[in-house]
Amino acid sequence: MRELRGARVVILGLGRQGTALARWLVRQGAEVTVSDRQPAERLGRFLQALEGLPVRYVLGDHPLSLLEGCDLLCLSGGVPLDIPIVQEAVRRGIPLANDAQLFLERCRGWTAGITGTSGKTTTTALVGAMCQAAGFRTWVGGNIGNPLIEFVEEIGPEDRVILELSSFQLEIMTVSPRVAAVLNIAPNHLDRHKTMEAYIAAKQRILDFQDVEDVAVLGYDDPNARSLAAAVRGRLRFFSREREVARGAFLREGTLFLRLGSEAWSICRVEEVRLRGRHNLWNVLAAAAVAGSLGADIGAIREAALTFSGVPHRLEQVREVRGVRYVNDSIATTPERVRVALEAFEEPIVLLAGGRDKGLPWEETAEVIARRARVLIAFGELGDRIVEAARAARARVDGVVLEHLERVATLEEAVARAAGLARPGEVVLLSPGGTSFDAYRDFEERGMHFRQLVEALS
Repeated sequence: MRELRGARVVILGLGRQGTALARWLVRQGAEVTVSDRQPAERLGRFLQALEGLPVRYVLGDHPLSLLEGCDLLCLSGGVPLDIPIVQEAVRRGIPLANDAQLFLERCRGWTAGITGTSGKTTTTALVGAMCQAAGFRTWVGGNIGNPLIEFVEEIGPEDRVILELSSFQLEIMTVSPRVAAVLNIAPNHLDRHKTMEAYIAAKQRILDFQDVEDVAVLGYDDPNARSLAAAVRGRLRFFSREREVARGAFLREGTLFLRLGSEAWSICRVEEVRLRGRHNLWNVLAAAAVAGSLGADIGAIREAALTFSGVPHRLEQVREVRGVRYVNDSIATTPERVRVALEAFEEPIVLLAGGRDKGLPWEETAEVIARRARVLIAFGELGDRIVEAARAARARVDGVVLEHLERVATLEEAVARAAGLARPGEVVLLSPGGTSFDAYRDFEERGMHFRQLVEALS
């Protein structure tokens, strides 16, 4: 564990993670410098959160001079490894870290880390609900909610800590949680990781530093996640909707089960799960396997499975207006997540999709759009590409229900058009398939704007 008192630490990226880390490092007695490529006027709320603290700022760029005398370089999640200052730090032998690394090095509680291309936020929150129902003092954070680094000294040895961990965080980490879960791995963030092999390797790092007493939970139904079984150093458990696994959680004849020893315990029936969509059965199964590995009893796991209704911006029902339901799935920043969202509904769908392009293939998702959405309204930088892909899919697939597709500039225009085109009994679904960065700070800001627009409908 690094000694931080008197250490000269540079943080790249003054966002949610960078702000929390800066506050904590100051308390540890470190000399803290924060650098962000954005100017001060774009960072107001973060600078305000650090007001009065002895923090040095270098804004507008990441000059190499930051490395002079630097003992530790900490990267916020959005900072890639291939920028000059990070590569130069590696060349000079300056260690890299982030808030999750420093937290796990010091956390005394039982830790679980959850990663995956999709479902990790819902699963993380659900594991937290299961542990709370079991009576444990529970902390939920990481890439969801508040970074927990500021609370690490308060966490006791019997507390349960559940972290959502992204590939961006994991790719530099050299410590693993006590329970590590990889839900699934599908093409994503290839603009950052460049190749699928590099993306998988980043996800695998959640397992790489476990020992024989630790637990790995893998999604059996996903080939990429299942293939990581060869890298597991501790006890291996799977979750599956398709087959009965020897250790872990599974679906059998319409009932969800958990088996960690010789006995399989019934969790609940499929129809009793409150979360919407077949894909959420995987999330419940994964959460059960993780929570069970953290010591949650089957009664607590069952209680949470029956009552947990989801987290904001993930198939979140916002409002019903004139018989039309409006659903916020702003978290969907990949084509695959759009497919999952479309398949969660039986009702006709008016789909709002767009945002910034991540360079991912749209052909398969466009076919699902053609078969599941009655109306497609595309917006943002990605709008033209989605419309072209959907138009081509409509011409080549069977069972087409897509009647109308159009391109608008903004989400505000998309909601207004959807309100005019949707019919009673239909769902207006915001499931963008692209990032929010063409118009918003993050997917949460985009989702909140969608909520405001829907609430304003008469």
